[in-house]
Amino acid sequence: MPNLSIWEKETWYSHQDILIVGAGLMGLWSALELKQRKPSLQITIIERNTTPLGASTRNAGFACFGSPTELIHNADTIGTDAMLQIVAQRHKGIEKIKAHFPQAAIGFDPCGGYECINNDYKGWNNLNDQISWLNRSLQSVTGKEQSFTRSDEKLSQLGLRGFDALIENVSEASLHSGRLVQSLTQKVLAAGVTILYGMEIESWEKKNHQILIFTKQEQRLSATQLLFCTNAFTHTLLPELHITPGRGQVVVTTPIEGLAMKGTFHFDEGFYYWRNLGNRILLGGARNRAFEEEETLDLSGSDKIKEALMMFLQAHLDPSYQFRIEHHWSGIMGFTDDKRPFLGRVSEGVFASIACNGMGVALTPVIAEDAAGLLLSYF
Repeated sequence: MPNLSIWEKETWYSHQDILIVGAGLMGLWSALELKQRKPSLQITIIERNTTPLGASTRNAGFACFGSPTELIHNADTIGTDAMLQIVAQRHKGIEKIKAHFPQAAIGFDPCGGYECINNDYKGWNNLNDQISWLNRSLQSVTGKEQSFTRSDEKLSQLGLRGFDALIENVSEASLHSGRLVQSLTQKVLAAGVTILYGMEIESWEKKNHQILIFTKQEQRLSATQLLFCTNAFTHTLLPELHITPGRGQVVVTTPIEGLAMKGTFHFDEGFYYWRNLGNRILLGGARNRAFEEEETLDLSGSDKIKEALMMFLQAHLDPSYQFRIEHHWSGIMGFTDDKRPFLGRVSEGVFASIACNGMGVALTPVIAEDAAGLLLSYF
C-alpha cells in the first residue's frame, strides 16, 4: 500500500456512500434497490469491462424457476424447504422483471417451457407421482394447481426425437439478456447512480472509517461501504468465500427451415437447455460432461463441449432439419456448495452478493432487495 502524498490525495474521486464492484445484473439491481430505498445515497458502480461480460450478458436468456428433475434433485440434496425457498425467490424475481420493463424492451416472450426426460432417469418409475408432488408443493408459490403437466404427445409436434417424456410448464419465458442489462442500466443511471466502465479493482483497505479502493487503472476511490457483485470472478478478490466458477457454453445454429419448436427446453436436471431464437436453435450446457475443465474463468470455450452440444442436436432434432453451428460463446456462472446465493458481510464495511448458481436472471432482482437491506442496516 503506497503512502499517499498531498498530490495523490487530490486524484481521488469524490467520496461515495456505496461503491459496487460489477455492473452485471446483481450490481445493477442492488444499486437500483438502494437508490429507491434511500435516494440521497451517493452510489458508484465500477465495471472492469466496457460492457459486462459475465453470465449477465452471456447466458441463454431463460426466465425460469427450475425444471422438474432439477427441483427434485435439489429437494433430495438440500431439502424440500430450501428448494421451495429458492423457487419462490426465482418466481418473484421473474414477476419483478415483468413489472419493471415492457416486454418489448427486453425481448420478453411468455412462450412456455418443457423438460424432456428419458426412461433411464432414476425417478422414471414414479415420474407421475413426483410431478404430482411438485405441483402440490409449488401451488403456494406459483398460484397454480398444476405448474407441470405431462405432454408427451407434443414431442413429435415440436420436432424432437429420442426422448420418452415431456413435461410442460406454461409459466416459463425467454428474454433478451443484453436488452435486460441495457434497460436496467438506463434505469440505474436515471436514478442518479454513476457507472465507471473499464475500471478494475486491484486492492482496498479500511482507513479512518472509510474504504480506500485502488484500481489497476491507477484511479482511486473511497466509500463508506464496498459491495462485491462479481459472481464467479469473486474468488480472485475474496478467495475465502469459496465460489466455484462454472463455464456455460452456448451454440447457435444457422436458420432452420420449417422449425416447429417454440418454447424453452431443459434436459438432464437442467444441464442441457435450448430454445427457438428466430428460427435458429440456441443450445447451451453439457457442462456435466467435463466438470473439472469447465471450472474456469476462460471465456474462449472448448471444442469438447461444442462437439457434445452438436451431437445432442443431431440425436434429438428431427432428421429433416438441416443446419450448422454459426455462433459459439461462453458465460461464467458462480456456484456455492449448498446451491444457495451468497449474501453476507465479509468484513467491516465490505459485503458480497454473488453466486446465483446459474439462475441469475430470476434471482438477482430478489437477492438485491436483501442486499440493500443488509447494507442499510449498517449505515
